[in-house]
Amino acid sequence: MMPFWIALQFLTTFPVQLKAMPSKQQNGQSVLFYPLIGFIIGAILCAVALLLQVIPAILSASLILVLWIWLTGGLHLDGLADTADAWVGGFGDAERTLKIMKDPACGPIGVLSLIIICLLKWSALYLLIQKQLYSALLLFPVLGRLAPMFLFLSTDYVREKGLGSSMASYIPKKLAITIMVLLVLSSLYFSVLGLVAVLVTAFSLLYLRRKFKQRIGGITGDTVGASIEICECVSLLAFVLGSYYLLA
Repeated sequence: MMPFWIALQFLTTFPVQLKAMPSKQQNGQSVLFYPLIGFIIGAILCAVALLLQVIPAILSASLILVLWIWLTGGLHLDGLADTADAWVGGFGDAERTLKIMKDPACGPIGVLSLIIICLLKWSALYLLIQKQLYSALLLFPVLGRLAPMFLFLSTDYVREKGLGSSMASYIPKKLAITIMVLLVLSSLYFSVLGLVAVLVTAFSLLYLRRKFKQRIGGITGDTVGASIEICECVSLLAFVLGSYYLLA
């Protein structure tokens, strides 16, 4: 169970204390549990949405978004901000881009990326709650956490040292692919809207991977975090927009 606890400690703010230093193999195996952590986050969001259904949707959406950010400690938002700063400030140069990513300061482009992603998420949550599609909140955190699994399987990790390097090197490939396929199929529980969310997420992830390879030759921890945030956001937007166009 160590890989599960590693994933829970890394991806959430839950008070998890590991009894020993994880091995590289355990770090790699922990990626297999990322979708499960996403499901736990989604289940909490869904339960809270049901509890808050008696209050106006505008307040409920705000509280759920704050809870969503709090549950992850803003980890992926930090990756998004660092990636956005580096992509603009790097001027197309790989070395400069990687250097900016390591800078803990957040520049104006990073701040703007956070405002945009939070605004889009909040607006989509508001509409989702208005339509009382509470169970859909189970889906988006899971799809978001398929992103690191896909990227670690298919893309080089450009920094030789660090947690991400061991994850990319020791992730059990066959089992990871099986989990990804099963989770994509399980999204069909949400019928056509689940399919739309998966397809939009997949195209977005392929586009991000292409851009990462073009600019820096692979991925870093920051780009993986950014991918999680972007995939959560686009899957949520696709689901909500689909509910208007396809279920009208």
